[in-house]
Amino acid sequence: MAVNPLHPPKIPLSDEEFALLHELIYQHCGLRFDSQNKSLLESRLQSRLRHCQCASFRDYYLYLRYDRRREEELAECIDLVAVHETYFFREINQLQDFVRELLPEFMKKPNQPRTLRIWSAGCSTGEEPYSLAMLLLDEPSLRGWDINIIATDISPRVLQQARRGIYRESSFRVMDPNYLSRYFEPAPGGMKLLEPPRQPVTFLCLNLFDQHRQGLIWGMDFIFCRNVMIYFDAAAKQRVAELFYDKLNPGGSLLLGHAESLLNISTAFQLRHLSHDLVYQKPAAPSAASLAGQPKRTGS
Repeated sequence: MAVNPLHPPKIPLSDEEFALLHELIYQHCGLRFDSQNKSLLESRLQSRLRHCQCASFRDYYLYLRYDRRREEELAECIDLVAVHETYFFREINQLQDFVRELLPEFMKKPNQPRTLRIWSAGCSTGEEPYSLAMLLLDEPSLRGWDINIIATDISPRVLQQARRGIYRESSFRVMDPNYLSRYFEPAPGGMKLLEPPRQPVTFLCLNLFDQHRQGLIWGMDFIFCRNVMIYFDAAAKQRVAELFYDKLNPGGSLLLGHAESLLNISTAFQLRHLSHDLVYQKPAAPSAASLAGQPKRTGS
């Protein structure tokens, strides 16, 4: 039987090959896949096997390990298997708590310089950092402040889309029409974000496990990392929590997604209840555990 070049036969993924790929991806960026995700990897990576001219998933694994283009291909691989679902003003109650409770408190700190640094970690196609920018534009008390929103993601493709700033209807599913009319204009392919919310946002390609590039991030007042750590196991969560603790200024806040928690992961942060959500705050003064360099594995 002749093979249809438009529909080549699927290359099977064995249990052994799945284990090899899974461990490689985990070591690279902390993403965990259980056996139920095997078919997802098998289907989503078919195009990459053909692109790299690999006859099997074992060949593809060896390509990812040893080929001179392995870094570029690993980025393509992660981009295909990672989840990039997001939209403007996601988990709006938490964002409102940030604006109404955390931000005024931050601005009233004694000797607070008129600077605000926010990290949107795992920003995907940019809806989260742009939502923060729009909220901050509505705060008259921030006029004249130096505001920087650093938005990072592991995927160059979604960052390219974020910089392009053109969004379709699904991104606006919970957005107040007022924001849509003020900050967007029609464009081919959707609605284009105007310049004011773009101005404070800087996009960087960053793997949270890449210690070398982590030096690009420092002195954060707030870190948003929402619906990212749900894909990590306990060891990866602890590693990322320690990273965030290190990058926050004393008294800074870490905001996670509703389904995420540092329970049994870290006691370095102080857990605080807001009107609609929880926030993890770095103590204004180092804790005894931090000074002693003790593991932070329980409680919170």
